[in-house]
Amino acid sequence: MENDNLMRGQYDAGEDSREAGLRPRLLEEFQGQKAIKENLSIFIQAARGRGESVDHVFISGPPGLGKTTLAGIIAAEMGVEFKVTSAPALEKPKDLAGILTTIAAGSVFFIDEIHRLKPVLEEMLYIAMEDFQIDWVIGQGPSAHTVRIPIPSFTLIGATTKAGLVASPLYSRFGINIRFNYYSAEELIKIVYRSADILEIRIEDDAALLLAGCSRGTPRIANRLLRRMRDFAQVFSDGVVTKKIVADGLGRLAIDSYGLESHDREILKTIIGKYGGGPVGADTLAISVGESNDTLEDFYEPYLIQRGFLQRTPRGRIATPLAYEHLGLGPKTTDNENQRLLF
Repeated sequence: MENDNLMRGQYDAGEDSREAGLRPRLLEEFQGQKAIKENLSIFIQAARGRGESVDHVFISGPPGLGKTTLAGIIAAEMGVEFKVTSAPALEKPKDLAGILTTIAAGSVFFIDEIHRLKPVLEEMLYIAMEDFQIDWVIGQGPSAHTVRIPIPSFTLIGATTKAGLVASPLYSRFGINIRFNYYSAEELIKIVYRSADILEIRIEDDAALLLAGCSRGTPRIANRLLRRMRDFAQVFSDGVVTKKIVADGLGRLAIDSYGLESHDREILKTIIGKYGGGPVGADTLAISVGESNDTLEDFYEPYLIQRGFLQRTPRGRIATPLAYEHLGLGPKTTDNENQRLLF
């Protein structure tokens, strides 16, 4: 569904081609994540002063918060080459070796979805990260032997949405650990204004506030919604994004003031209407709403939990009183009453 893609934090290769132009290129342009920026600025300044590469950086957090953007900023601030790949694209040791043996000294090497890296490639990275060498097997059978090939010093930046799946030996080799959190409404307002200025969109203050409030704490979603509001403003008014344009546009997209779209609400209604508010297991809930377990746990649940609509317990998922209130159901009722109210 198109609206599902609109509200997901994952990158979509088919997005507006101008998305790249919205990404900040320097730390001073990067909005939000104040503590992260301050510490990173010190690390970069110290590394430049010593004439060394920045220590290896591990970045984790939900999709769409700026992990790839921050990696590019580190390379730009250091004035070095920026190489980008993703773990699924690295299938064999020769793929990784080909990159490591050809990068320039001091380069930033970014691996997205690093939790999906194959074990044999992880082992190759251990030596590369610590000693700036790689082990390579020459020959076959009894005559096979291992040689160590020196590589230029570099900074590895690994990004993941599932930090718990990264092997401990690999994780322990990163010297800088960064955890992204969802953005506040105030931070998102600044991002909306910056993007509107770049895209030459006129937006009113109360419209920016409303837009930021329903962007699920995610800059990528805020930028997507801003572009869609630009479309509505162009067709239905004089091109200015007003509060009315945003409110009408969100209604057309079935997005409410909390940033919940129709499927978010369907999940809550299913828990309340079919399972008496919970607890209900993830597998059962995923089947009931027609989603895979991974999609439910990786995309829908984190935001519902973060905003207080859902609780995850050892026995299963439970809808909170806020969920009842937001859906207009009042206090928790019996299963039969919920069935009648919702279905």
